[in-house]
Amino acid sequence: MNTPFRIIAKLDIKDISIIKGINFEGMRKIGEAKKFAKYYFKENIDELIINDVNASLFSRNTALNFLKSSCEKIFIPITLQGGFRSLKNISDAIRNGADKVSINTGAVKNKNLIPEASKKYGNQAIVVSIDAKKVGKKKWEVYVDKGRERTGLDVCRWINYVQKSGAGEIHLNSIDKDGTETGFDIDLVKTVSKICKIPIIIGGGLGKLIHLNPILKIKSINGISISSAIHYKKLQILEIKNYIKKKRIIRDK
Repeated sequence: MNTPFRIIAKLDIKDISIIKGINFEGMRKIGEAKKFAKYYFKENIDELIINDVNASLFSRNTALNFLKSSCEKIFIPITLQGGFRSLKNISDAIRNGADKVSINTGAVKNKNLIPEASKKYGNQAIVVSIDAKKVGKKKWEVYVDKGRERTGLDVCRWINYVQKSGAGEIHLNSIDKDGTETGFDIDLVKTVSKICKIPIIIGGGLGKLIHLNPILKIKSINGISISSAIHYKKLQILEIKNYIKKKRIIRDK
């Protein structure tokens, strides 16, 4: 039986607006977050990631109000990302309706946060978001604070640590490919897929349906997160799902 391949809409929010840039820079408002969330739900997106882009910078999560007020009638899994530095932050998110939390900067700053959170809430609720930037041949570094800060951490070593520490899923974002719509960083994806033993969601680069082909050949990839391509309606959710269904049938024959 095939594992469902998930299509996830990633909403980078600032206050009440969706914002988007390229390579994590040049962010600009493109619409009201509430309308985007409702639209994607009606279009049968599998999941939503709500990312408060200022949360890590200001050590807070202003997306809680959005989660409470805007998602009461959205009945799909919602992951909240941004500003998780403590178990209390995580408790607040889950109490207000988040199915999962995605930890990025907080996990790097506090190495005990992942094991403590997974023990308390279960690893199915703990996603670790990794923003990767290429720094050499077959080498990527972990960046935090929305791509503003280098950590010196090798992506593969960090993945080994977080999966051993109790993370239930990894959301891998390519900074180099973010918002470019030029295709995924396939070298990064292939490298990570060889060592990762927990579900992986890939983000950064989708612009055309054919960009999905190399991703769908890697059976350990569990889904993709999409922003620009669907925000700007260059691709429709239904056509993405139909394309993936067709390609997976061919692959598994």
